[in-house]
Amino acid sequence: MHANKRWLILAILTSTLFLIVVDMTVLYTALPRIMQTLDASASEKLWIINAYPLVVAGLLPGAGMLSDRIGHKRLFMTGLPLFALASWCAAFSPSAQMLIASRVFLAVGAAAMMPATLAIVRQVFIDEGERAMAIGIWAAVASGGAALGPVLGGVMLEYFWWGSVFLINVPIVLMVIPFAWALIPAGSSNQRRPCDVIGSLLVMVGLVGVIYALKELSKIDVSLITLLIAALVGVFSLALFVRRQKHSAQPMIDFSLFRNRYFASGVAIAVISMIALTGIELVLTQRLQLVLGLSPLMAALFMLPVPVAAALGAPLAGKLMPRLGERRIILGGFTLTALGIIAQVLLAHSDMLLQLISLFIIGFGLGGTFTAASTAIMLNTPEEKAGMVAAIEDVAWELGGVLGVTLLGGLMTAVYSHGLALPPGVVNGNGAYDSIDEALRIAATLSNDKAEMLVRLARSAFDQAFLAVLIAAAGLLIISLMGLKRALRRPKRVPGT
Repeated sequence: MHANKRWLILAILTSTLFLIVVDMTVLYTALPRIMQTLDASASEKLWIINAYPLVVAGLLPGAGMLSDRIGHKRLFMTGLPLFALASWCAAFSPSAQMLIASRVFLAVGAAAMMPATLAIVRQVFIDEGERAMAIGIWAAVASGGAALGPVLGGVMLEYFWWGSVFLINVPIVLMVIPFAWALIPAGSSNQRRPCDVIGSLLVMVGLVGVIYALKELSKIDVSLITLLIAALVGVFSLALFVRRQKHSAQPMIDFSLFRNRYFASGVAIAVISMIALTGIELVLTQRLQLVLGLSPLMAALFMLPVPVAAALGAPLAGKLMPRLGERRIILGGFTLTALGIIAQVLLAHSDMLLQLISLFIIGFGLGGTFTAASTAIMLNTPEEKAGMVAAIEDVAWELGGVLGVTLLGGLMTAVYSHGLALPPGVVNGNGAYDSIDEALRIAATLSNDKAEMLVRLARSAFDQAFLAVLIAAAGLLIISLMGLKRALRRPKRVPGT
């Protein structure tokens, strides 16, 4: 294949990957506007964010198997029009429920495309050096796109209505379709690969159950019955899924791949990195707008160092990988990210320039770890399982995003709720304790004295929650760093040995 054609194919794949990962985080900046316009509840707010990555994560194992069965190009081309149509539906959703349904539909298109993007990269780049660079660019788009989501959302909201963050997908996808059809090679397919519908349903139900249980824990009035039912359904479904895969002749997920330490570490890195990134972006975008009073555009510009640094760090890590090795890149990236988060904690009320520098350090570290994770996953597995492996990696990214919103977002809600101490008679009911969005909305209906008190106390409580999330994210990275130093100590194993 001509070199120019390979790089054009990479441009096609990464442009669609960019849209897929941006839609994970693009709503963070738009959330206050959406909550107000659609009159969404705190529970609907969770599912507006989580419906997309959660359904993508649930569908990806089956999509990876289907990609190997019918061919990566065919599944990729199927997902493109679905993604465009779902984006149109999301942009014009008249209610929170409709937006959640549209996000689920959007996830179907994303799940069809996502494993094919990385599998096709592996297919068309044969040279080891070019492949490492291509994976580095893929990782740069994955990390930069997720980090750029809130920035793009803020810019769009400055000039258009909230639905524009979805509508922008449509012309890009329509432009990509003819080029993808003409340039991407058909590749091989394996018609003997089965489609495990039951397995896909089990993993979907399992993830939804576990995530719902974790969200229930963050509430003030926790329903133990709801918590136990959701947790039992989730854990039981996931256990059945694992058992089914281990006894299947052609599983959706081959758990024997995790015996390779570098592959297993790469998956863990992807999950942990996305937990940290999405958790930090979620609380920071809300703090900038709801506590510091910045406009969506100003909040977006404040977040810009993260995607810029990630886009610089990822390809640089790909270039340095052959010389330094995966282990050094991974440990160095995690160390930089943790230091950046700690600096953000210490500088939260300091000069804005210093805060921007700390965000740049976070993004640069994450960009390097994303490339190292992708390389460790894709280059330590057999070629014939490219679709499955790409799906596993994509599941790791999406699941990390879901867990970041659920765990760190849940921590944010819990610390805010317990930290908000209102004198008797200021408000009626517990609405102000649910979220700072709701507290500010209630404040607009009160007298001046009560409104000022509620706003001041709510913002103070959210600041505590913000710092708690950053400290938790830094602690997670430090603990992971110590574990990875031991896990990656042994020399890299050759696949099949």
